[in-house]
Amino acid sequence: MNTRRMWRGTAAVAVAVAMLGAVRMWRAGPAAGQPPKIAVYKRETCGCCNKWIDHVRAAGFRVSVKTKRDLVDINDRYGITAALVSCHTAVVEGYAIEGHVPADVIQRLLRERPDLVGIAVPGMPEGSPGMEGPVREHYNVIAFDRRGDLRVYDSR
Repeated sequence: MNTRRMWRGTAAVAVAVAMLGAVRMWRAGPAAGQPPKIAVYKRETCGCCNKWIDHVRAAGFRVSVKTKRDLVDINDRYGITAALVSCHTAVVEGYAIEGHVPADVIQRLLRERPDLVGIAVPGMPEGSPGMEGPVREHYNVIAFDRRGDLRVYDSR
């Protein structure tokens, strides 16, 4: 009798653990455990954009590229103002990424999940990912929110 009760108890615990695992997998969604997918919007002729895409791919992001004639509609959708604009815009897990933002800063953004619209490296600073060369400029990664407030998120 004790053996039978022990078996039932063990079976009940096993079922509960399996159900908990299934609930966690369901909540996490189908992409759980996969690298983040980043959609990049760029102009066809931009070479530095391609180098930045190589940079984020090398960091493990799954990249899809969408070539457009201009990015005005994407910039308007995400509140990317003239003060933030660069040569390409990306979207990852609901965040806008403007310009030559380093992959490790994007990964930090995804870990921290701040209440932001996105982050940007305005312009095209030399030495930023995709803009490598003999000169390395200091630049800031700027965070921007729905109100239009800007702040330095990272500095390189």
